[in-house]
Amino acid sequence: MNVILLEKVGKLGAVGDTAAVKSGYARNFLFPTGKAIPATRTNLENFEARRAELLAAHNEKVGVAQGRASKLKDLRVVIAVNAGEEGRLFGSIGTRDIADAVTAAGVEVSKAEVRLPHGALREVGEYVISIDLGHEVEENITLAIVPA
Repeated sequence: MNVILLEKVGKLGAVGDTAAVKSGYARNFLFPTGKAIPATRTNLENFEARRAELLAAHNEKVGVAQGRASKLKDLRVVIAVNAGEEGRLFGSIGTRDIADAVTAAGVEVSKAEVRLPHGALREVGEYVISIDLGHEVEENITLAIVPA
């Protein structure tokens, strides 16, 4: 199935590109989220009429993401947890815990934006955590897990 991309989508392409995708991916993800429309003659004509408007909206979203990334730059977050003698945690630190700690530090982050290096964190120490803000904007923060 051929689609017209209304937003930049991973490795498929940029705004305005046409891409051949599997019909299930188009029906279940691209169309409901508003990232693409079917590549019909009518939709192509309508898209060309709205191209400048869609590019401006995309650039605005990228600007917002870059603004959030600048707030995250050089951010260090500390989470105090119960830990054993050898530095092993009683439980683990996951994406929700990290998102809540970053939000408490002053930058709104959802748990879906947090990218953990190897799943949940289970030991005391410092970690570099990637925050994916969308639109290919990504920033790293430092997370320190300390015993309480």
